[in-house]
Amino acid sequence: MAERFEIVQKALQKMLEDKKYATLRDILVTMNPSDIAALFQDLEEKQIPLMFRLLPKEQAAETFVEMEPDEQELLIRGFSDNELKEVLDELYVDDAADIVEEMPANVVKRILKNADPVMRSSINQILRYPENSAGSIMTTEYVSLRPDMTVEEAILRIRRQGVDKETIYTCYVTGKDRTLIGLVTVKDLLLAEDDETPISDMMLTNLISVTTRTDQEEVAHMFSKYNFLALPVVDGENRMVGIVTFDDAMDVMEEEATEDIEMMSGMLPSEKSYLKSSVFELFKNRIPWLMLLMVSATFTGLIMTAFEGALAAQIALSAFIPMLMGTGGNSGSQSSVTVIRSLSLGELKFRDIGIVLWKELRTAILCGVALAVVCFAKIWFIDHLLFQNDAITLMVDLVVCLALCVTVVVAKIVGCLLPMAAKALKLDPAVMASPFISTIVDALSLLVYFLFAKSLLNV
Repeated sequence: MAERFEIVQKALQKMLEDKKYATLRDILVTMNPSDIAALFQDLEEKQIPLMFRLLPKEQAAETFVEMEPDEQELLIRGFSDNELKEVLDELYVDDAADIVEEMPANVVKRILKNADPVMRSSINQILRYPENSAGSIMTTEYVSLRPDMTVEEAILRIRRQGVDKETIYTCYVTGKDRTLIGLVTVKDLLLAEDDETPISDMMLTNLISVTTRTDQEEVAHMFSKYNFLALPVVDGENRMVGIVTFDDAMDVMEEEATEDIEMMSGMLPSEKSYLKSSVFELFKNRIPWLMLLMVSATFTGLIMTAFEGALAAQIALSAFIPMLMGTGGNSGSQSSVTVIRSLSLGELKFRDIGIVLWKELRTAILCGVALAVVCFAKIWFIDHLLFQNDAITLMVDLVVCLALCVTVVVAKIVGCLLPMAAKALKLDPAVMASPFISTIVDALSLLVYFLFAKSLLNV
């Protein structure tokens, strides 16, 4: 699929260079706006406005929404006021608000100046809500019905108002003061046996809604849990103010997943794609965590310094340090990733910490014992007998395996407890992921290792 798109992309670029505009337009009108937006990423700046103007008005607006902010800004700066107004008239309010958030102040002023009063008011309303809240990602364009309407009247209203709405499949029933009291689907209306049936007799009243200040991540989880196409957003008095649609929820899921992956890898979240990020931006996102981890790793050095006498007395011990630290880090990461995922999906709460701890403890003991048995056999039969390393005695083998077993148990306990603690402190559990846990476990594994060596080997 990717190879075929690349071939089409090169062919269209060649048509643009050869000025075969009529043929190019005929092909573009058959393409999806998302695919067209992808084409613009590889065009030269002077070619972007040229290709964009080949698109029909409605398709141009849909493509504009899918484009990168840099490309959108380039086009807006090149638009005449009439061209900008034509594009804005075709946009949904939530898409226009998203674009405004990404633009510099002078471009925002021009957008708001050319938007019609209703859109301008709606954009300002959305921008007033807290960032990453339901209010900030909702659209105010939805179909509302009255409970005293008949099926026939409702369908007529949908026909008249639905053209400019983002979705018409789910229609919300509101009272005179916009209080949300029910919903009805277009399917229900079309399949109704009697056109004179009142909406109040067929609407669903057991509704699930969110407030304007509900966190967007919670909203996305509700879409996943209940398989919604749209979710109503109300204010503190249960008055309908907008809806969040499925496509916006998908964007939130992708954004949150990307943020968690970056934080679990020891990076600050970035709002730009990799290719759009400068070297300095990548540096800023990575260096704080690297600094923190470097400083925290000094504890490992302090432990090794404290037990350097044991290492000097038993040189063979140093050969197994990387294995212990690596196994401990991997064990902790396994637990933390499992717990973080469950916390993100709402499967775990902080009150479940006892259940999690007991389950991870039993799992850790099984894993630790299994690894210790295999490690004991490997060290004795391969390192000692096969390679005839006399420095590795039976007691050294025992110390390594006992330390390995305890390290796995400690690592898994730490790996499950830290994300739970972060959740209790209202921090993102992903902060306590691989790099941070590995650093802690490295220090603990060395401490356990040398304590066993000191006790059993008398070094």
